[in-house]
Amino acid sequence: MLFSRAKTHLPEADKTLAGRSARPFAVPDRHVVLGTPLEGPVPDGYQVAYFGMGCFWGAERRFWQVPGVWSTAVGYQGGGTSHPLYEEVCTGMTGHDEVVRVVYDPEQVSFADLLTVFWETHDPTQGYRQGNDVGTQYRSAAYWTTDEQRAEIEASLATYQEALTRAGLGEITTEVRSAPVFYYAEEYHQQYLAKVPNGYDCHANTGVPFPA
Repeated sequence: MLFSRAKTHLPEADKTLAGRSARPFAVPDRHVVLGTPLEGPVPDGYQVAYFGMGCFWGAERRFWQVPGVWSTAVGYQGGGTSHPLYEEVCTGMTGHDEVVRVVYDPEQVSFADLLTVFWETHDPTQGYRQGNDVGTQYRSAAYWTTDEQRAEIEASLATYQEALTRAGLGEITTEVRSAPVFYYAEEYHQQYLAKVPNGYDCHANTGVPFPA
């Protein structure tokens, strides 16, 4: 019963699972599709952004397909448990969100373009769920790493809210804040849909395009 409730209520900071001092598994050196490092240094001039859009399998594929995106990885963010495991995140007792780490070249793709992908390929009004996936780990989130990203996220949220309101839809529940610590997910989650092309990819969306 506790875990059932935890799936739709973020735990208090002092009640998250304890976690561990180091990651208990290895992460692949290279991106299965792009061939770029998953953990290596970010090239000069490139930027990093983090997005939560429900199950991170399908969300990651949407971003690695964008020209100008240099690398992607999936992981956990926004909770209180250090170096969590997937099974722990799924209990709702870590407070983490499933997210995609996106490294991109701003000379080739703008952050505004990435935000359009973000808003259009999930439903940011659903709170702690996406479609049939229920839990705090499926919440919508946009975590910024620069002041410029923050300004763009906040402006685009207001713009998209206007479009959703005109369409008769509800309030955006997206969590917007400075990027918390990112913990890489286990190897089998990384680029999952490249390894399992017909694998699970359930994403709700509003059907409302982001205003041009």
